[in-house]
Amino acid sequence: MPRRSGARTSSSAAPQRSAAPAAQAPPPAATPPPPAPAPAAAAPAPAPAVGGGGGMLSGLMGSMASGMATGVGMSMANRAVDAVMGPRQTEVVHRHEGAPAAAAAAPAAAAPAKCQFQQDQLTQCMQSSSDTSSCQSFLDSLKACQQTA
Repeated sequence: MPRRSGARTSSSAAPQRSAAPAAQAPPPAATPPPPAPAPAAAAPAPAPAVGGGGGMLSGLMGSMASGMATGVGMSMANRAVDAVMGPRQTEVVHRHEGAPAAAAAAPAAAAPAKCQFQQDQLTQCMQSSSDTSSCQSFLDSLKACQQTA
């Protein structure tokens, strides 16, 4: 960078004149400025695009990455809120618990006791006979017993 004749940038650039008498020795000769640094090599040109856009999968992968980043951000925010406010508690309430379920189970348990004889007859027929159509009457009587129970 060349020096300007009228402006000074720092105290080390040139000796300052003092108000001393003229009998002093003349100032030393000015040294030539150091050579300017060589200009940096020009940046190489960017490489041309090979794929031409990436296609459908690049958009899909970008969406997946965005979704994962959003999920991580939300989980971090939830943890921060839990740290400040305390952990959240959730309670599940089932509406149809208790008496109706117990009342429905009682007839189902009583039905096999009432129809045990028909069940035993059908089982014995199925084990002794290779023809299942001969046991149809026992099956019909078992179904009728279960419907009335």
